[in-house]
Amino acid sequence: MPTPFPPELLTTFRALSEIVYSGESYDTVYDALCRSTVELVDGCDHASLMMRRNGRIQTVGSSDAVAAEIDRLERAVNEGPCLDAIDESEPDQHICADLTDGGKWPTLAAMMLERTPVRGMAGFRIRQDGHKVGALNVFSDAPGALTEDSLTQAIMLAAFASVALAALDRGEEATTLRRGLESNREIGKAIGLLMAMHGIDDDQAFQMLSKVSQELNVKLAQVAAQVIEHHRKRGG
Repeated sequence: MPTPFPPELLTTFRALSEIVYSGESYDTVYDALCRSTVELVDGCDHASLMMRRNGRIQTVGSSDAVAAEIDRLERAVNEGPCLDAIDESEPDQHICADLTDGGKWPTLAAMMLERTPVRGMAGFRIRQDGHKVGALNVFSDAPGALTEDSLTQAIMLAAFASVALAALDRGEEATTLRRGLESNREIGKAIGLLMAMHGIDDDQAFQMLSKVSQELNVKLAQVAAQVIEHHRKRGG
């Protein structure tokens, strides 16, 4: 079962929200998201943010030069978990916790092992208005350092990024964005709990929440809150 999310997670959400509220530039928000990913995701040493712009995939933010270089390598060989996360025909997340195994992307893995200190990586889809897609990319210098807890934390940050960037595009007011962030925080935590309890992936967990929401005609965030409360009462 996943360990509780770090107590600083909500504090970081609020700090990132303030960057969005204050009307800072897109670049400032992108880089803040990447820095926060390194701070909050267990085993993460580098992070980047890819976005599809005018039909081209670009790195719009990174925690450091290593993350930016890996994105460049992915685009050069046209393979990797981050590109797959952006591809709508693929699942929302792609993981290779140990690049020494080669995994699904042997060409990229060989180049990364030769040119960078990174030994594990994962990409998590960011959704915007159903068509503007990107990926939050997480990199680890130690093989196997990206655990189930790491992935759950990254899923939450990707959900945050989806809401924050969409709100930034639309210029939404702070109160509206805050409600969206809180909802995504609850939904992300509930998804993590359902994944652990039922041994399912995040897509299946989201479908479980959605089905209950539709059947009971209750908002998704409310269903997520009930899942979390039920887990808490059971002593989880």
